[in-house]
Amino acid sequence: MPTKYDAIVIGTGQAGPSLAVRFAEAGMKVVIIERKRFGGTCVNNGCVPTKTLVASARAAHVARRAGDYGVTIPGSIAVDMKKVKARKDAVVRQSSEGLEKWLRDTKNLTVIEGQGRFADAHHVRVGDRRLEADKIFINVGGRASMPSFRGIDEVSHLNNSTMMDVDFLPEHLVVIGGSYVGLEFAQMYRRFGSEVTVVERGERLIHREDEDIAENIKTILESEGINFRLNAECIGFEKCGDNVAVQVECSSGDKTVIGSHTLLAIGRVPNTDDLGVENAGIKIDKHGYIQVDDQLRTNVPGIYALGDCNGRGAFTHTAYNDYEIVAGNLLDGDHRRVSDRITTYALFIDPPLGRAGMTEAEVRNSGRKALIGKLPMTQVGRAREKGETKGFMKILVDAETKKILGASLLGIECDEVIHSVLDVMYANVSYTVIQRAMHIHPTVSELIPTMLGELKPLE
Repeated sequence: MPTKYDAIVIGTGQAGPSLAVRFAEAGMKVVIIERKRFGGTCVNNGCVPTKTLVASARAAHVARRAGDYGVTIPGSIAVDMKKVKARKDAVVRQSSEGLEKWLRDTKNLTVIEGQGRFADAHHVRVGDRRLEADKIFINVGGRASMPSFRGIDEVSHLNNSTMMDVDFLPEHLVVIGGSYVGLEFAQMYRRFGSEVTVVERGERLIHREDEDIAENIKTILESEGINFRLNAECIGFEKCGDNVAVQVECSSGDKTVIGSHTLLAIGRVPNTDDLGVENAGIKIDKHGYIQVDDQLRTNVPGIYALGDCNGRGAFTHTAYNDYEIVAGNLLDGDHRRVSDRITTYALFIDPPLGRAGMTEAEVRNSGRKALIGKLPMTQVGRAREKGETKGFMKILVDAETKKILGASLLGIECDEVIHSVLDVMYANVSYTVIQRAMHIHPTVSELIPTMLGELKPLE
């Protein structure tokens, strides 16, 4: 006989735990299922560990630049990778164990470890256990995709998950993929002391961003000694003694890059292939993402999909917002929708890129009349004082409505500064609201009003 619950939550990523606790606190009988690690990608091999590693890499970078600030450090700067990993593991463990304890201590909430799989639209099996509920919430996340590159099965390679086990310094790390994950790891390991080469199929990095942003990021990373091989149209692998030979066939340069280690950073796939969605009649697209409507409902009544597995966002903050949408609609009598949110994210290289809304290319393609403001970080007092003037900021405004369309802020602290723009966008008011605001000096944010005061027509 199945055990009856009011709600079943599959997965403990960024959406599932908070939703399960909200239901339990509302007096519902809830079960949450986790097959591997509590916290999902963000806690275990995503945001938490990588940003902890980024912090260690930045410490090494700043220490090497100590002389620029008039500080003398005797001896050379050395990085102990075992201690770096131990620090990262401690931060991850605190997050994961804290989450698990929160769930297990919550009244009305049962925690089951194991693989959850749909038996039908109302039943989920976990081993020999059969669970039943009228409402089921899927939060199974995603994983690194496995490419079909020639020779990939013949060589050892790393991905964003297995990189978390590395406690040594690769002599030469070859990163396949010039987008967000690949670039963060590239800079991180270059600052730790590795030689790093980034191989990208496209003609430029991070194709979702404007060309000037991508080119500026490339310049920043090249200044730190990272090598780039773009237009790598025929990537292949073969062993070269203890090393890996990566065949790139670029338009210029050697046809092969020899590296000690290879990191694959070329995208992710949803964890839906072993979920039994076909047993419940849940529709997925050709990539395996669960199809949902504007309120995150699947085609099967009572079944919802949240987080990376629904293809409506690939970030921790979008997954958590999925939870807020579902909880608001089901528990608070609210009417929240995925389409209400504004695209926003960051690239956590150093300096970081903060993004919100439309890119310049998207604004141009829309055909609307627009205004644009740009400001190099060399004009930001805070950046000069800190000796970190790389990057620039730009913002786009609708010429008729005076509302902000989007912003790309590449520079020191811009992963935080972007929120001053984002909040005004959510308020749906004229850009003059922030232009006329008095900001604190000396900060990076104070230059947003300055930039908005110098808007010019987008030609």
